[in-house]
Amino acid sequence: MSKTSSKNASRVVQPPMKTAAALWPDNLQQAWSVQSEYVVDVMQRTILYWDLLRQRSEQYYEQKEKAIPHVLKFDTELVLDARTFERPVNYLLVRIKPPKGLVSDPYLRPFVVVDPRAGHGPGIGGFKADSELGVAMAAGHPCYFVGFTPEPMPGQTIEDIMHAEAIFLEKVIALHPESDGKPCIIGNCQAGWAVMMLAATRPELCGPVIVPGSPLSYWAGVTGENPMRYTGGLAGGSWITALTSDLGNGKFDGAHLVDNFENLNPANTLWGKSYDIWSNVDKGGERFLEFEKWWGGHVNLNGEEIQWIVDQLFIGNRLSTGKIVTSAGEHINLRNIRSPIICFCSKGDNITPPQQALGWITDLYATDDDVRACGQTIIYAVHDSVGHLGIFVSGGVAKKEHQEFASNIDLIDVLPPGLYEAVLTPKTADSANPELVDGDWIVRFEPRSLEDVRAIVQPDPENERRFAAVQRVSEINLGLYRSLLQPLVRASINDQNAQWLKQLGAPDLAFQLFSNRNPWMGPLAQLAEQVRQQRQPVSPDNPLLKWQGMMSDAIMTALDTYRDLRDSSMEVIFLTIYSSPVLQAMFGLNQSDEALRKIPQIDAERAALIKQRIAELKSGISKGGAREALIRSLLYIGMAGPGADERTFNELRQIRAEHNGLTLTQFKQTVREQYFSLLLDCDGALAVIPKMLPADADLRSKMLAIIRRIAQAAGELNGERTARLAKIEQLFAAA
Repeated sequence: MSKTSSKNASRVVQPPMKTAAALWPDNLQQAWSVQSEYVVDVMQRTILYWDLLRQRSEQYYEQKEKAIPHVLKFDTELVLDARTFERPVNYLLVRIKPPKGLVSDPYLRPFVVVDPRAGHGPGIGGFKADSELGVAMAAGHPCYFVGFTPEPMPGQTIEDIMHAEAIFLEKVIALHPESDGKPCIIGNCQAGWAVMMLAATRPELCGPVIVPGSPLSYWAGVTGENPMRYTGGLAGGSWITALTSDLGNGKFDGAHLVDNFENLNPANTLWGKSYDIWSNVDKGGERFLEFEKWWGGHVNLNGEEIQWIVDQLFIGNRLSTGKIVTSAGEHINLRNIRSPIICFCSKGDNITPPQQALGWITDLYATDDDVRACGQTIIYAVHDSVGHLGIFVSGGVAKKEHQEFASNIDLIDVLPPGLYEAVLTPKTADSANPELVDGDWIVRFEPRSLEDVRAIVQPDPENERRFAAVQRVSEINLGLYRSLLQPLVRASINDQNAQWLKQLGAPDLAFQLFSNRNPWMGPLAQLAEQVRQQRQPVSPDNPLLKWQGMMSDAIMTALDTYRDLRDSSMEVIFLTIYSSPVLQAMFGLNQSDEALRKIPQIDAERAALIKQRIAELKSGISKGGAREALIRSLLYIGMAGPGADERTFNELRQIRAEHNGLTLTQFKQTVREQYFSLLLDCDGALAVIPKMLPADADLRSKMLAIIRRIAQAAGELNGERTARLAKIEQLFAAA
């Protein structure tokens, strides 16, 4: 019945919904037939589902027996094994062999995909043909993959891993001396912060850095959403991480991290995932096993590694404010990254929401000029709905966002410093110059400001104080655990009982129960084969099948209700405890501070370098010839437009190839110099263009034709851009 705003309004009666009971046949014989059909189908589905769990268990043990149990869909060739390094770690660099029909272009920059070591085994970046590796190879780029073995090397640290990845990049660069650009690095999820640390300490090794679904600012978030960030505070800090590692005899089982992910959505974990497979067991089995091969393949971390991650990142949130210090005393400052940074996140991601993916930008910079002064190009893209795993494994995302990033990586590399948002629109028959577009989408990098990012992140000083209190509580509790309990726990644990505790855990126990190690599973495979030969699926219109679906929906709704109640309760408890002025005062947190974590200032040496560089740019505004004048003119016109369009760049690339022009590195340097010339003194930079042009009128005419061709590649000019083109034409005429 529809609701109306007036008491006297007429009520519109909706047709009643048909329930399973309403579809039940009146005839007793038909009712018996319907019931028998459904019972047979349920029994057969259950046997097939159990057999599917048996196959999953056998697959799990087969993967465990492999030295490197990855899930890559491509053939590989080992390049470097970091287990042999002076500071050994369990990481490997492999070259991805292009599938049949694809050829790598040695002149294109290589792509290096780094997988997250967040509980699962390696391979998610190349899990499907339509993946990050797949689209990069389709664009002609040589591809490499950084994975890991299930067991860490004794004593390895996060810093050791960072050094190993630097050696990997040095090797990739050496293997591609003809490449027009440094390697593009993709750091998925937890690998993202590791890649950013590497790019900050060894910027000379890195090309564009893409961090999909990567948490970089761990305190960021908005009230009422994504309560995962509260778990550290509610647990009393990182002491429980130390306890878990001690119970593993110095190793942290990645299954615990996977449990944290699964607890976010109990409806799917406890019911939905299993029900979907059971109800569609005839068709979904292969896909289920394929995914479980990765999802169920857990790896270990050293206790020191996970403790560093939790203390420095999850609870300490030290990365985005430059507070992490290496063993050599070097501060890891993300301002030092010189490569373009592409942050790809999603509103549907409850593990790395956009606030945590982008909050580091507002943590580091106070103004837009700060971003430009540091020479940083930061691009972000926010998907509307895809979940965390979809960012890496969704074929739709790979064919859209990742394909556009790969095919336009050179455009990204030469963008002037500043903030941009990647905006993708479908290519249609009406699109201007569709031949200049790679793929089915047109990408444009539109200029944005820090205010745009703040509108997403919504930074809050009170939120900072709460999590600063969590950090202090964590430090105290960890100290108490190490002093009072840790010696006793470590004295009680050895390899044997650590393994025994692991086998009693829910993940391992489930695999044991449904494997051939369980004698009750012996006849199941034969019984399942008989069922497949005699399969009698229920008819789609069976009323009991309708009832089954309604019951499943009711269970999902109940579990979702429980999740919402749990999450809201967690938030209320967290806010009640850590918003207390008394608790905050106990830890020396001043309520009058507008921002607890001050935005780091540019150091004196860097400030002097920037001042010197500005003076050089101003004094050199009139320097240069026709090439500099052409690029300056194009930038002047483009700065009035909606952003950098891939069609404009592809047109420019064609012209560059026709005239045997600059290398990409030289072109990037020229673009930045001309961009800053316009930014520092636009009128002066324009006024000297006639002096930079050649005396030959024919050459000037050809240059002007090139400018028009490039400026109109994305469509006819209008508004301010038309006026700016006219201004450039006047300057050329004045010459």
